[in-house]
Amino acid sequence: MELEHGAKVWMDGALVDYAAAHVHILSHTLHYGVGVFEGIRAYPTPNGPAIFRLTEHLRRLQTSSRVYHLPIPYTLEEMTRAVIETQAVSGVLPSYIRPVIYRGEPGLGVKNTHGKVSLAIGIIAASKYLGEASETGVRAKISPFRKPRSDGLPSFAKANGNYLNGYIAGVDAQTDGYDEAILLDTNGYVAEGTGENVFLVRDGVVYTPGPPSEILLGVTRDSVLRIAKDLGLECVERLISVNELLTADEVFFSGTYAEIAPVREVGRHQIGDGKTGPITREIAARYMRVVHGEDPNYGEWLTPVPAAGKLAPPVARTRR
Repeated sequence: MELEHGAKVWMDGALVDYAAAHVHILSHTLHYGVGVFEGIRAYPTPNGPAIFRLTEHLRRLQTSSRVYHLPIPYTLEEMTRAVIETQAVSGVLPSYIRPVIYRGEPGLGVKNTHGKVSLAIGIIAASKYLGEASETGVRAKISPFRKPRSDGLPSFAKANGNYLNGYIAGVDAQTDGYDEAILLDTNGYVAEGTGENVFLVRDGVVYTPGPPSEILLGVTRDSVLRIAKDLGLECVERLISVNELLTADEVFFSGTYAEIAPVREVGRHQIGDGKTGPITREIAARYMRVVHGEDPNYGEWLTPVPAAGKLAPPVARTRR
């Protein structure tokens, strides 16, 4: 199936045609996975296109880059403009925006910290990451592949190579007929999905694994916690056992691409009555109003995207 994509890709300061966005076959990132990235969404709103929590995503990109010794040659302000500019000319909405920091020039050898560090930003049309299951309820399995400890692969960094773990867990789940995998941490507690954080509801309280379970600190996860608290719900971050997961009243995933997706089955265990639970439904409904600019209480989370011809002048380039 052909990928629906933006007209241009931003590469190191220039917008280039999608078909001309190339990286060398001997690039360090291709061979060793040493790169970091973000997944960001833009949505239509009553006031025009807007990007959801852009600043938080780009700050996490900066953090990930520091962990993997990839000095970004652009400031936060310069990256912000680059994302807005790329979205403005993309012709795609709603969209999924992918900034990636990488070493694209030829340079083999594991410990290569001298190659040029580049930034590229591509855009594709946003779809339901988990397909129809996002609406009807996801069938997940507990993966035999566990999340590595953060002293092996730093979990707070959204790094290219880290996703080999999610890839193998997700393919294993699909092969067994499931929609998604849930990974445990090295101590056997619930960690996360292959591209989502995990929440469960028991007796009206919302629970989610915290940093001790080697999770990625998701921007959508943070949004859900804020929304749930604003709805008057108690939220608890702690270690969660498999027993608690299987016997929860409700379970749902959160993620930029996945949005809020109910889980109706884990393995052969039905969750609740097998339908989207009332708290999951309430959080998901509020979240969708927020990202579409229909709730003024969260207006600071939205970055407006002017028309391509109405962009502000470029930020003065920082010398590095």
